[in-house]
Amino acid sequence: QVQLVESGGGTVQAGGSLRLSCAASGSIFSTNVMGWYRQAPGKQRELVAVVTSGGSTNYADSVKGRFTISRDNAKNTVVLQMNSLKPEDTAIYYCNVKDLVSLRVYWGQGTQVTVSS
Repeated sequence: QVQLVESGGGTVQAGGSLRLSCAASGSIFSTNVMGWYRQAPGKQRELVAVVTSGGSTNYADSVKGRFTISRDNAKNTVVLQMNSLKPEDTAIYYCNVKDLVSLRVYWGQGTQVTVSS
């Protein structure tokens, strides 16, 4: 059983910063992709940023230059540093792990990020 535990959400004013963390526990192959998705009210869940076990990253155009994703392979953790936050970044943020060996996908419970104008 794999569990993803997220932390770090909250409320911040526009222009501020937040740091989201996600720790994965359980049986996950070392070859995987870890990342963050978000879902705003009335909208579909969308990719924010992902990072492979080799360190390659991919970001949504809307967050490039403002968000940074990183991971610690030894600890199975992934961090999303969010700077210059905008009201449109308000959403529930979900941690995601894709195991590239078993092809299973895991989701965290979600953490609320609210950016006030």
